[in-house]
Amino acid sequence: MKYKKVKVEELDIFYREAGDPSNPVILLLHGFPTSSSMFRNLMVDLADRYYLLAPDYPGYGYSSAPSTTEFEYTFDHLTHIIDCFVRVLHVKKFSLYMMDYGAPVGFRLAAQRPERIQALLIQNGNAYDEGLEDFWIPFKGYWQNQQDQKSIDGLRFLLTKEATYWQYTNGARAVENIDPNTYTVDQALLDRPGNDAVQMQLFLSYGSNPPHYPEWQAYFREHRPPTLITWGKGDFIFPPSGAHPYLRDLPEAELHLLDTGHFALEEDHAVVAGLIDAFLTKHVPREGPAVAAGAGN
Repeated sequence: MKYKKVKVEELDIFYREAGDPSNPVILLLHGFPTSSSMFRNLMVDLADRYYLLAPDYPGYGYSSAPSTTEFEYTFDHLTHIIDCFVRVLHVKKFSLYMMDYGAPVGFRLAAQRPERIQALLIQNGNAYDEGLEDFWIPFKGYWQNQQDQKSIDGLRFLLTKEATYWQYTNGARAVENIDPNTYTVDQALLDRPGNDAVQMQLFLSYGSNPPHYPEWQAYFREHRPPTLITWGKGDFIFPPSGAHPYLRDLPEAELHLLDTGHFALEEDHAVVAGLIDAFLTKHVPREGPAVAAGAGN
């Protein structure tokens, strides 16, 4: 594993890198409230056969975290930053691993430039209205009325240490399987001065994603990207009701429901790595580099 930074629009974008750039590329897009650290084990599992890149979004992990007056925290803007990141690293084609917030960023990337996408690797990330159940009630209230105090209180609770701990442990097979460094480090970064405003702006921007669902579903039907879905079935945030609808538009997709929660890789990274390797071996050619010469150095 290597830990690097690259300049994108005057921001330092931190990323984890593993593997040989001559191998097929996997771009890994993290969720809330974490960072590329969620992929630390999976990247080691796959590094002997793939070239893995896991960036931190602005405001997350070890990337620059400008204030909301200096940077517009929207999913459109995050997508633009990640698109620039891919271009700076001269990545021509890649598979997309998307979890939670990674899904709306990744699906925007895929729909904008479908020729770059070799496969979709979806884990607890939504593209269907069916997946927005009870957890999303305060979000929907906030999208409709940004002055609704009940919704604001519900969303601000998600920035607390209790909520971060719950995200990691709810639905997991066993709490003792969850490394406490995960929720502890995530919380420390959430608690940085001004970061609450960043998160509230993105909570609001998440409301821009459901209107894109029909567009993304049309992308699935038109381009039929090879798709592997590995989903923690105990996830209350993105329950399995959001996983099954993919098969309507991608009937050849593989769906695996795992006996774990939202952060499925904490308990099942080795299982997911095995599924990814078997899937990409079938669907992604290994001939020719997907990264331009000199990239990754």
